[in-house]
Amino acid sequence: MSATSDSIAPRTASARGIDLRPYLFGAGIGVVSWAAFAIAHEPLGITTALSRAAAPVASLFFGSDVVSQNPYWSPMPFAWDYGVLFLFGVVGGALASSLAAGTFRFELVPRFWRERFGGSPLKRVLGAFFGGAAMMFGARMAGGCTSGHGISGTLQLALSSWVFLISIFASGLIASRLVFGTAWKGGRR
Repeated sequence: MSATSDSIAPRTASARGIDLRPYLFGAGIGVVSWAAFAIAHEPLGITTALSRAAAPVASLFFGSDVVSQNPYWSPMPFAWDYGVLFLFGVVGGALASSLAAGTFRFELVPRFWRERFGGSPLKRVLGAFFGGAAMMFGARMAGGCTSGHGISGTLQLALSSWVFLISIFASGLIASRLVFGTAWKGGRR
């Protein structure tokens, strides 16, 4: 564990030296999910909100008539609802957290990408764009994202969410093996 991550969340260990941070963060996510159900009557989820937030942007390029009649966007028009606020809160919270921890930095081509694929910013941006688009497409086809299915759905013991979670985990293992090969193990070199 690096010094930076230790300073963000101090190591909490039992007498046997077990790192309890994953359990504490997991419990924290459970409390946040419970609060979302109790206060907003909605599960945690990002992809529907991202789709809703994309509709006004698409309107700039295609016109509002085209977007409002589009079968993808018409069932979920833009609204400043819980999901959109949650989306902006996740981005804002991540920024605030990295600034508070002193770990924020702008990095167009991360070190691990540069070592594997070279330093081309265009290749990195295209890889991130198409990878994100594939994840978004899969999440919309599955009716939920990793937070919607992986957190909220599994908390409700929904079978479809457990299938989704296992599939996304297996796909991530396979994709990381294909992309990074054997050079990158456990996030450390």
